[in-house]
Amino acid sequence: MAGIKRSSLRKRLHTALRALFGGLPRELRFAIYRRMVDCDPQPDARLQLKIAETQEELEACFRILHDAYVAAGFMKPDPSGMRITIYHALPTTTTICAKWEGRVVGTISMIREGVFGFPLQSVFDLAGVRRKRGNIAEISALAVHPEFRKTGGAVLFPLMKFMHQYCTEYFDTRHLVIAVNPDKIELYEALLFFERLQARTVDAYDFANGAPAVGATLDLSQSEALFRAVYQFRPLRKNLHHFFYRQSLDNIVLPSRRYFTTNDPVLTPALLDHFFNRCSPVLQGLDDRKKALLWSIYNTPEYRQVLPMLSGQALEHHPLRRHQRYSIRCPAEMRLVSATGERVCVLDIMEISASGFQARCGNDLTLELVGDVVVDLGEHERARLRAQVVRKRESEQGRFFGFRLVDEPDAAWRDCVAAFETGQTHRDL
Repeated sequence: MAGIKRSSLRKRLHTALRALFGGLPRELRFAIYRRMVDCDPQPDARLQLKIAETQEELEACFRILHDAYVAAGFMKPDPSGMRITIYHALPTTTTICAKWEGRVVGTISMIREGVFGFPLQSVFDLAGVRRKRGNIAEISALAVHPEFRKTGGAVLFPLMKFMHQYCTEYFDTRHLVIAVNPDKIELYEALLFFERLQARTVDAYDFANGAPAVGATLDLSQSEALFRAVYQFRPLRKNLHHFFYRQSLDNIVLPSRRYFTTNDPVLTPALLDHFFNRCSPVLQGLDDRKKALLWSIYNTPEYRQVLPMLSGQALEHHPLRRHQRYSIRCPAEMRLVSATGERVCVLDIMEISASGFQARCGNDLTLELVGDVVVDLGEHERARLRAQVVRKRESEQGRFFGFRLVDEPDAAWRDCVAAFETGQTHRDL
């Protein structure tokens, strides 16, 4: 009984202090949040941060996430003891883990826009973000083990550092978006300079068990200037500008890539079956349209053995491409020769296939134009092609073109496409 009374007293005291803090001017509240920052520029060597890729690592991440969400009321307990969503089944989602002496103690996921969009799209309008150029990633599924929540950010800030570095250097991302509980939004505004997507709070967010939520976004192309203005003269342990933009952490294990891919898939057919069929019936609960979209992503016989079956009607409405497209972000140059001379156009290739590619270009290319293209597929991988412009689309994000390969591609291009076609995880690429 005494323990219950003490717990009740602590809750009332916490509520009163939070109300008192909420009554302070906004700038003063933000200043207090920033004084609380504690980001160790040399984290303990026992801490390691990496992409979660093994069954054990993913299970540990999903369990920590489950327990944190249940405790916060963001989900009901699941029989599996894990929080597993359909977004975790996509190659466009990357989950990272923080490990302390080999034990997973924290996790966060980055969801790049894929076939199912973003979780927060169900309640928040992203039109304003989309009007700006650049790809979007939703930051989701953040959780730290209870034993490490009161360590002054010893796990949280390195996780955020890895997330930031991964999104800017590996995930081809300009805009971050989040959906958080109203009690937490000011932390993101004060410390990381997120801006709200809309003024009002969403009263019931289905992805978080009907809990209220606030949506916010951060433009990574402008964030360094914001961090510098606020943090540049602060001590190292409170200087998030130095921590995010200047500091290199030996604790972080970055992915090794042969090609300039934009995703780091980790799900083998066995892992896909384990988590999304056996641990949780996520795949079976999808409608035919979403099942067909998964079939278009996982298009090899090994994966289709574990994917949910499609009806004949679904296959008719969602025919699979003759040549699968693969996401990549690599620079290229197209040399065009005409009666008036020679010119070189810079291309930013975003998708490739066995028969062509899609790219952004600042020049206005005419349809049926043919030229020689040199593509840097990776640090040490270069392809030489002959291609023709066959499609054109203009938007607020720029000019986009579709190219068809005129001649047989060279060995470098064939090897790259083959790696995408036969590879299952990022280590195969």
